[in-house]
Amino acid sequence: MDEHGAREPVVGPDEQRADGRSRRQAVPRAGHGDWAPAIGRRDPVDVLLASNEGRLEELVPIRFGRMAASPFAFLRGSAAVMAADLAPFPTTGLQVQACGDCHLMNFGLFATPERNVVFGLNDFDETLPGPWEWDLKRLVASFVVAARDVRLGDDAATDVAAAAARAYRERMADFAEMSPLAIWYDRIDAAKATEEAPDKEARRRRENLERQARRRVAENLFPRIVTSDGNRPRLADQPPLIYHLPDLTTEVAESFIEIYRSTLPADRRVLFDRYRFEDAAIKVVGVGSVGTRCFVTLFTADGVHPLLLQVKEANRSVLEPYVGSATTTHNGERVVVGQRLMQPASDIFLGWGNGPAGRAFYVRQLRDMKLSITLHRDLVALTRYAEFCGKALARAHANTGSAAAISGYLGTSTKADRAFARFGLVYADQTEHDHQALLEAIEGGRVPAVFETM
Repeated sequence: MDEHGAREPVVGPDEQRADGRSRRQAVPRAGHGDWAPAIGRRDPVDVLLASNEGRLEELVPIRFGRMAASPFAFLRGSAAVMAADLAPFPTTGLQVQACGDCHLMNFGLFATPERNVVFGLNDFDETLPGPWEWDLKRLVASFVVAARDVRLGDDAATDVAAAAARAYRERMADFAEMSPLAIWYDRIDAAKATEEAPDKEARRRRENLERQARRRVAENLFPRIVTSDGNRPRLADQPPLIYHLPDLTTEVAESFIEIYRSTLPADRRVLFDRYRFEDAAIKVVGVGSVGTRCFVTLFTADGVHPLLLQVKEANRSVLEPYVGSATTTHNGERVVVGQRLMQPASDIFLGWGNGPAGRAFYVRQLRDMKLSITLHRDLVALTRYAEFCGKALARAHANTGSAAAISGYLGTSTKADRAFARFGLVYADQTEHDHQALLEAIEGGRVPAVFETM
């Protein structure tokens, strides 16, 4: 209703499509491929150094060592750089719940509460309402950089990026015809994807991925990271990646757990209460998250059944300087709400709370059938994966934005696909330049780095 209590007029799908088409006048579709660094572009290394504020100093060198490994590793850790690069340029003004760090490795398999395996986005640390284009541009750029990383040529890399954009466009057109409830229930089911595999090799690969995902559960991880301390299980120190903090006492942990517990729905609290807290330790994860406070917490039921929860620090989104702050005041809640909006099914233990010094955290199960792909020099497989990512992103956006308006803007031709792919190619060049700048900063002693051995 408006401020006078009158009902606002209904805007149907046809009007929304027309609205989307009209936005091409201000932001032509072809223009998405014309990106160039803004005048006065900030030094990307300065952006990265600024993003270390509040991180654990002893872990920052690991972060930079991981980012130095390749341009693709750099891209994964530099969401703040890309957000700053996209912000000066016009958008269509069509808002969605955006991921904020939408690269190809932040998609994967995960479990639904019903223990089915589905595919979709699985990282939401930077989520905020924002332009749909920013997510799609980061996704296509990641495919170009990744294709180069596995030594595929630029023609192939551009085709893969265009495949992601095309899948997004075509799936968004499907969602434009669906009800909000039908979109909410839509999901990419791993078993169904296997049944629909186009050939025996694709079927074999998808079956193998689902098997791998189903093995990634607490019961299988437990023996590898847990030892015994008398009669009590304890997380085994594996420095510098898993280690205990002296000030993380049982009393501090249990105080946080009580706050977190209060954010769970009543039925989940009953389930959670069947588990007893045993131990907590720092666990270094990912590339961009290295240095933020991320803990693994161990619980057991009846002394034998393990539950492993990840407690991850939630800071300001990299999008916030450009789109404004979240409607929620707690960054952990921001991540949880964003995840529930963008995923087709979410972790039953999602919650949030404040830790010592008022730091915000969110909580989810560790692993729980979560699996990302391993990149190979296989153009067909990479293209199919790009299509899955495009479809999953379309669903995530259509759940909170106007699918009809976005579809109207993108149209039915390949013009937008080609433009986004061109952007991916240009931004891949920029990523390589920025990666080189990081290497030079490390070599010159400006940036500390630790290079891990595998």
